[in-house]
Amino acid sequence: MYPLIRNRRLRSSDAIRHLVRETIITPSDFLVPLFVVEGKGVKEEINSMPNYYRLSLDNLEKEVKELWNMGLCAVLLFVKVPENLKDNAGSEALNENGLMQLAIKTVKNACPEMLVMTDVALDPYSSYGHDGIVSDGQIVNDETVEVLAEMSISHAKAGADFVAPSDMMDGRILSIREALEDEGYTNTGIMSYSAKYASAFYGPFRDALDSAPVDQKNVPKDKKTYQMDSANRFEAIRETQQDIDEGADIVMIKPGLCYLDIVREIKNEVDVPVAVYQVSGEYAMVKAAAEKGWLDHDAVMMEQLIAIKRAGANIIASYFAKDVVRLM
Repeated sequence: MYPLIRNRRLRSSDAIRHLVRETIITPSDFLVPLFVVEGKGVKEEINSMPNYYRLSLDNLEKEVKELWNMGLCAVLLFVKVPENLKDNAGSEALNENGLMQLAIKTVKNACPEMLVMTDVALDPYSSYGHDGIVSDGQIVNDETVEVLAEMSISHAKAGADFVAPSDMMDGRILSIREALEDEGYTNTGIMSYSAKYASAFYGPFRDALDSAPVDQKNVPKDKKTYQMDSANRFEAIRETQQDIDEGADIVMIKPGLCYLDIVREIKNEVDVPVAVYQVSGEYAMVKAAAEKGWLDHDAVMMEQLIAIKRAGANIIASYFAKDVVRLM
């Protein structure tokens, strides 16, 4: 058929490229992670995450108003818990006047229509930096799940629209769903971190929350006994389907860029919205390389986000959200 068919005709100008573009990024694609700390007037930059900040509640209020005005309509809350409030059981996670609960109320008071999702895991509250309770050198599953269910109820009571269990404990989605139903929170959604890999890309995030596993005797040094092995593919589908069967409304793959094959596999298999977390290490690499002048920040940022959406993401949790909207 050559030269009757010339594919380059559809690439010949910016106008035609825009017209036939298959994947488009919009503000509605984004879930914005926010880090909350104790205090007042606090806006402290995270060293390993340039231009990203820990915010006290008063600055959180300002931030969500700015996000809403930019067209960003969903946030994912994380809290940095003071050391003196941490223990092995994550007791502070159940405090009705705790930082997470106050953060939820702050967002809802400032911007009632903003969708609020909350991190459900024990690592910010744990004296060991693990997502579960440590006993005899192991992360115990069932005892942890009981706390996660109580934690989810506390978040729902404070006004969270969705809880987002990021712990990778077995059976936690069913336990959380049943607990929410029993307490009358039938409209509270669950976004499950269904395929969360034991990745080396989480370092800056752990700096932000001071939530890395501690180096102590009889404490696992990493999270590989509960987060997934990065070499595994089919396990991700099994984990995700199980979470859906247990009541998850949205499923998440984490990290993003190195796991786009997993995103596509899961998107092909399930009928619920798929979220992808473009994690702190992915963000930090772009920022650092751009600062060195080694790559074009905006071009690489957009290329990565388009790749994530093209792979099948309905929702992208990204620290680049404001950068993208400003670029638009």
